[in-house]
Amino acid sequence: MAKVEIYTKAYCPYCTRAMALLAAKGVSPQEYDISLGGPQRQEMIQRANGRTTVPQVFIDGTHIGGSDDLAALNARGGLDPLLAA
Repeated sequence: MAKVEIYTKAYCPYCTRAMALLAAKGVSPQEYDISLGGPQRQEMIQRANGRTTVPQVFIDGTHIGGSDDLAALNARGGLDPLLAA
């Protein structure tokens, strides 16, 4: 199974939605809580090409985007092949 990473913040409904979709796919992602900022927030911004919103999802190091991007990828049938890689 692919390595899935997600940057989240506490009380973020979009983060909750992305985590629920991944859980429904049987994925337990590596979660980085950046609620308090710090170096992981800067790492996320760099990896996400300047995007500052959460969640930011990465599959095998490839930036997928946020919750809406993840849902759209799933809707067009692109998520399962990435997760199976």
